Amino acid sequence: MAETIFTKIMNREIPADIVYEDDISLAFKDINPQAPVHLLIIPKKEIATINDMEEADRELFGHLYWVAAKLAKEMGFADDGYRTVMNCGENSGQTVFHIHLHLLAGKPLGWPPYTDRMKQA
Repeated sequence: MAETIFTKIMNREIPADIVYEDDISLAFKDINPQAPVHLLIIPKKEIATINDMEEADRELFGHLYWVAAKLAKEMGFADDGYRTVMNCGENSGQTVFHIHLHLLAGKPLGWPPYTDRMKQA
């Protein structure tokens, strides 16, 4: 897998506003936030897309969601609600090919998201 911006963040080669770290994951503020709270939660294991996960990665994916819930509680927006999103592939909007869970909160979030940018089939 090619080195991504997330690898450089993990290796502290470029700065990021890190809000959480443990042995297997890292969470930091998105540099282009789509909500008042917009965090990215990444595994330290480099996996390009959801399609590239292996059976051994099942617990890792669950851990990312556990981190999201932990941060929502600690940052005080768990009860108000939040959204978690993980895109898979270019047509889903994935731009960095290192899986990452978006955690968005701090405002009412409509559905579907990004209706003004949805592609016509």
